[in-house]
Amino acid sequence: MQRGRRIAFDYGEVRIGVAICDPDAILCSPLTTLQSKSKDLFANIVEILDEHEPIAIFLGKPTLLSGLSGEAVKKVEEFASLLAQHTDIEIIFIDERLSTVSAMKNLQSAGINAKDARKSIDSMAAVAILEQGLAVTKTRKP
Repeated sequence: MQRGRRIAFDYGEVRIGVAICDPDAILCSPLTTLQSKSKDLFANIVEILDEHEPIAIFLGKPTLLSGLSGEAVKKVEEFASLLAQHTDIEIIFIDERLSTVSAMKNLQSAGINAKDARKSIDSMAAVAILEQGLAVTKTRKP
């Protein structure tokens, strides 16, 4: 697998969780949470991309448990289209059906109560998306 940081976004209509991995793609960490409606959203994203120089962007695609695409998928695809206008970095969609559930369980296991978990759930969901994306990338044949 190519060396370099990867970044993940967990898009939501209110907040976007962001996570990043180290250059060796071993450790995934929450980075920040952005406000989806911020007028500076894409300026903030470009600043993050410039600072961390990722080689790939993983974007959670909230497919329904049935496997079908719902309204949320359309919104994520619109976000991806806008994101692509601001960067040439490859955007890879990752199935994120249970990323928020997984993130909440991890936070609870770490002893973080539900009120405090709300503050970091979006970036932790991005960590789950990033981990899934790395797992998929590592299993691909060159």
